[in-house]
Amino acid sequence: MSKRNDYPPGWNERRVRDVLDHYESQTDDEAAAEHEAALSSPEHTLMEVPTELVPIFRQLIAEHENERPSS
Repeated sequence: MSKRNDYPPGWNERRVRDVLDHYESQTDDEAAAEHEAALSSPEHTLMEVPTELVPIFRQLIAEHENERPSS
């Protein structure tokens, strides 16, 4: 019987452990700096939306990503 892979495409146990190690070894100052950098991106906006609208937003984002030219 083969082992079931419950990870998203491109992910595996090693990658998950590497991400966990990264965040668990961060100092509070490093974590705060990372959060501030993520929140100050001029290309992205964080906003609160009603849960029932999330699928619509996801679809719009997917369509937008598909329309962008490949780099």
